[in-house]
Amino acid sequence: MFKNIIMYRIAPDWQISPEQLEERLQPGRFVECGATQEKSLGWVEPRGHEHGPLLESVAGQWILKLMVETRALPASVLQRKVQERVAHIEASTGRKPGKKETRDLKDDIRLELLPMAFTKQSTLQVWIDREAGLLLIDAASQARADEVVTLLVQTLPGLALSLIDTQVAPVTAMSEWLISQEAPAGFSVDRECELKAADESKAVVRYARHRLDTEEVKQYVSEGKLPTRLALTWDERVSFVLTEGLQLKKLAFLDGVFEGSSKQGDDGFDADVAIATGELQKMLPDVLAALGGEKPLA
Repeated sequence: MFKNIIMYRIAPDWQISPEQLEERLQPGRFVECGATQEKSLGWVEPRGHEHGPLLESVAGQWILKLMVETRALPASVLQRKVQERVAHIEASTGRKPGKKETRDLKDDIRLELLPMAFTKQSTLQVWIDREAGLLLIDAASQARADEVVTLLVQTLPGLALSLIDTQVAPVTAMSEWLISQEAPAGFSVDRECELKAADESKAVVRYARHRLDTEEVKQYVSEGKLPTRLALTWDERVSFVLTEGLQLKKLAFLDGVFEGSSKQGDDGFDADVAIATGELQKMLPDVLAALGGEKPLA
């Protein structure tokens, strides 16, 4: 269900019913890119049933899905066409187009080429846990999560979101775990890590499928290389990579978690959502506790 998690705190005074949220989402249904449109964002059915609801509520957890479509116009193709057009103008008129004219040519050529460009689609899951006051986005980058937040705030009046922040920075906590060779309660350190030098050298050391409870790793961290990514497993049920920005990446539910989940009738959507959110509802407080707890909102 989820591959990545970026966590936001919902301001406590925001109130909305599932029916009101569904109504607010409807005008923002996904529409494919127009001929000269480079990007289109919109809501699609989380369950995948055409013309179905845009909000699915399962065991009290709200699930949304955002579709992002982009037209892939390679920069090298655009630049080549601009150079060809500039060369033609020079050959036919004997003058070289100035900077402004070249920029205008580039814009015109982009509009000419866009209808021929291929489109690429991707989706992002959004999970709203009203009881916990959390909104979680399955986004691989902060930039993509920012797009989702901007759209949500525009769509839902009164919604205020703030990134979760912790008392102890992830880099500080991960450094301590690697030096002490002791994971926080309920977690185990796995075999993937990225260490970056804090000085101007920006040297990077990456470990993959490699033991981290070694003197070499301790030495690197003691000398000032900061862990920016560290693989962890929670309760032998969920594995993930914790980043310096408090993002959870490569999220995976381990063997046995989805055992017995029904794949009949609703294709397992309700069961998968209930199990995934149920596990994460128990894990995320432990992640925050391992980082000293959540900082209160200012």
